[in-house]
Amino acid sequence: MSSAIDSGIRDGSGDRAQLSPVNYTYLQEYVHRESGIVLDGNKHYLLEARLMPIVHQHSLDSLNNLCDALRSRGKAELDRQVVDAMTTNETLFFRDLPQFEVLRSTIIPELVEQHSATRRLSFWSAAASTGQEAYTLAMMLLDMELGDWNIRIFGTDLSAATVERARAGIYRQIEVNRGLPAKNLVKYFTRAGREWRVKDELRRMTRFEVFDLRRKMTTLGPFDLVFCKNVLIYFDLPTKKKILKEIRGTLFGGGYLLLGGSETVLNLDNEYQRRSVQGVSLFQAP
Repeated sequence: MSSAIDSGIRDGSGDRAQLSPVNYTYLQEYVHRESGIVLDGNKHYLLEARLMPIVHQHSLDSLNNLCDALRSRGKAELDRQVVDAMTTNETLFFRDLPQFEVLRSTIIPELVEQHSATRRLSFWSAAASTGQEAYTLAMMLLDMELGDWNIRIFGTDLSAATVERARAGIYRQIEVNRGLPAKNLVKYFTRAGREWRVKDELRRMTRFEVFDLRRKMTTLGPFDLVFCKNVLIYFDLPTKKKILKEIRGTLFGGGYLLLGGSETVLNLDNEYQRRSVQGVSLFQAP
């Protein structure tokens, strides 16, 4: 969910006035229950931008009608569409480039030295969206000549639709134009009509699954490093603390958690130790 959850644009349809206060509260509670996302304050514009396409697709008249449909039983497909719409993520290749530069120059070499006997490395992209973060890491590791290591990159997201896109590894021209160096496009992608497909050597290093970060994580890991960037900001305080504790349990001793630039574990989980490398903050498990 490294996302632009607040980037929805008012569509000018005038449907905002049609959403009753009761149904606005219902949607707030529904979104929180199904995804953990907290819609504080007035988010009518966001609900409109994300949900009105579903209203039109199902030939409904308004968001109020959508609420009625969600209250009905046997609407699993509609439920999935609403959750996918509200968790639609914004991401790009090599996002937060200084973080990847620190991984390349310092953290990965340290992990390589630590695991020289087993030659295994394990990573988790905990809000993988459509896969750019995981594939960026895979490209970086191959460029570091670690292709003969046993490397596992696990990507998860709450949205089934985005997970399917990550598994497919197919990106539009506008998506590969955002952050992906030309040399990486040539080296690690093949043309697929008007789109680009990641090569098999990247796909072999990655696996993507649907996962709700509010769930227990005892079956996951252990990981050397977990990316959980720009996700915690959408959860309430108890959920943030629970997620951080669960992630800590998936890390090897001394493993790292990498958050978004504006995120921290301060006052949320004091078991992590902050480490700053070239101005980039990482949080190390005991």
